Amino acid sequence: MVLLQRPLSWNSMVSLTYPSFRLLLYLEWLLLATAVFMEVLLPFQLSWSLPLGVMAIATFSLMGLRLPMVKLESKLIYTVLEFSLILLPATQHTLSTRSVFLLCLVLVMRSCLIFKRSGQLVVLILSLLTYGTLLLSKPIVPENFLPDKLILMSWDWRLSNILLFSLTLVFALLLINALLAERQSREQLEIAHQQLEIINQQLCQYALRIEDQATLQERNRIAREIHDGLGHTLAAQTIQINNTLLFWQSNNDKALTFLKQAKELGAEALLEIRRSLSVLRSNPLQGQSLKSAIEKLLIDFQQTTSIEPSCKIDLPHTLPTEVNTALFRIVQESLTNICKHAEATSVTVKLLAHAGMIHLSIEDNGKGFNPTQNTTGFGLQGMRERSVALGGQLNLHSQLGTGCCISVSLPLSKLLVF
Repeated sequence: MVLLQRPLSWNSMVSLTYPSFRLLLYLEWLLLATAVFMEVLLPFQLSWSLPLGVMAIATFSLMGLRLPMVKLESKLIYTVLEFSLILLPATQHTLSTRSVFLLCLVLVMRSCLIFKRSGQLVVLILSLLTYGTLLLSKPIVPENFLPDKLILMSWDWRLSNILLFSLTLVFALLLINALLAERQSREQLEIAHQQLEIINQQLCQYALRIEDQATLQERNRIAREIHDGLGHTLAAQTIQINNTLLFWQSNNDKALTFLKQAKELGAEALLEIRRSLSVLRSNPLQGQSLKSAIEKLLIDFQQTTSIEPSCKIDLPHTLPTEVNTALFRIVQESLTNICKHAEATSVTVKLLAHAGMIHLSIEDNGKGFNPTQNTTGFGLQGMRERSVALGGQLNLHSQLGTGCCISVSLPLSKLLVF
């Protein structure tokens, strides 16, 4: 993350409400004010060079109001101008070495905001060379009038000043970089906090969507259970009642048989309602194998329609409960549709495992229909949903007058780990 991307100054840093940067801003002002104070008062005399030195310090101070932060050329030009405002007055003896000490310190502080670490080190070295060169080349008094001991002390004092200046610059560099690292860490923490809030909002929205989707899926599942179970039973009961009415006057015994079967189906419908409302997650096979459940379903179908169905079931593998339930419901719904609409005389049910797939087909020789005009039935939709939920697909083949064939293909490899 780029920390600074626009022109800044200590003033703009203070606007960020960091107490440490406010303290550094006050320190810069104090250093610049001290430089002016030393130029004006410490010589204890007025000279023509005084205004030039004060003007150089004032110009140097005004440059701190805006620092270049984008283009490298602007940064280099800015730094060269700063060095010029220090070197030119100092070489013309209009700026004291004491002020050079303070201005170079401010220059290094500003470089921490402008340059990266390598650029900061270059500015530090140049500042040290500037101050050291000016201090060593500017004797306090003519050395011809000083004894050797005082001359030696003078050089020791200069070297001590250079060493002190070096330590001061290094300390300032390390301190400001530590503050900048702290500021960057706080900004990153604030950004992470904002991103976390955004993520939390998105998660809440996703949770609501998932809840709505789960509610919709559960409603569809309940509807399928009621339609496939109760619908089948009520359809069969309706057929038995119609048969009862048909034979009521011509064959009382047969009508009574149909009526008893309708009564049994009514009781079964009540039981199916209870199961659908209270045990929707239970297995409709009730502990039976899929083969036994389908065979019983076909026996009931034969008793209801007087059609003897053909059945072939070959499942070498034990399937999960969810798969058995889905296949049973698909067969049940198909037989219900045949009872209600097909007017068939022959029905064939095949359930086989072959080549890594489970194939289920229910075929009749009824009147058929046009699939493009009859695709909105809830039963057919439920069968498709059950197939897709298991990673398979359902195909419907039918034409008017040629019967209907429903085929389901499920991948056996996925079902065994379902």
